[in-house]
Amino acid sequence: MSTPQREALIVAHGQPSVPVPPELWLQGFAAAVGKHLPGWHIRAATLAMPDALERQVSEMPTGSQIFPMFMADGWFVSKVLPRRLNGADLSILPPLGFHPALPDVAAASIRKKLSSLGWETAESHLLLAAHGSAKGPKAAASANGFAQLLRDHLKGLKITTGFVEEAPFIADAARDLPKQSLCLPFFALEGEHCREDIPEALDEAKFSGLLMPPLGTWDEAAKMVADTFRNCA
Repeated sequence: MSTPQREALIVAHGQPSVPVPPELWLQGFAAAVGKHLPGWHIRAATLAMPDALERQVSEMPTGSQIFPMFMADGWFVSKVLPRRLNGADLSILPPLGFHPALPDVAAASIRKKLSSLGWETAESHLLLAAHGSAKGPKAAASANGFAQLLRDHLKGLKITTGFVEEAPFIADAARDLPKQSLCLPFFALEGEHCREDIPEALDEAKFSGLLMPPLGTWDEAAKMVADTFRNCA
């Protein structure tokens, strides 16, 4: 008798104003995760795409896992997502921002980038650009906690945080930073905040450093999600 195919679902916020592009990106990300998990069916849905989550959930076996592509365990992960499951018996895993491998992966990439630029760690600066929230403390706490983990991994590197939706805002945090600075977006997907808000804030601050891709879009992210599904199966 053949072994039943395991199933899992990746959920992201998406973009309500333009829901299709993030939905398609997440489907591609799910396919990348699936390459690390032969025999699994990896599904994807954004909260912003009408009925996408409900459709995927209705087809999944009881006990299947859901991985939130979010950087914090705030309102969407703790309230909206469970409500949208409508009582389905599925297991919601910790979000990407709390993945135990994320600090190691990020630190290694930052170290590699600094080396490629010929920048000494102790003479450089990292700006962690995060979403934040005016509605509650969890978004900022997640980013600040991650910044501290990076400090533990990257001794001597100066690290500050800036936010899109609360103080210290990214433009203020980026102002007067040295040329040897990297800006790392603490985001799961590359939406309007990463394409528009962060670059605009950096321009306003006359930031002369380099802007890195958001964490969730790195190649390593797919493997981290796959490892989570495998370890929790």
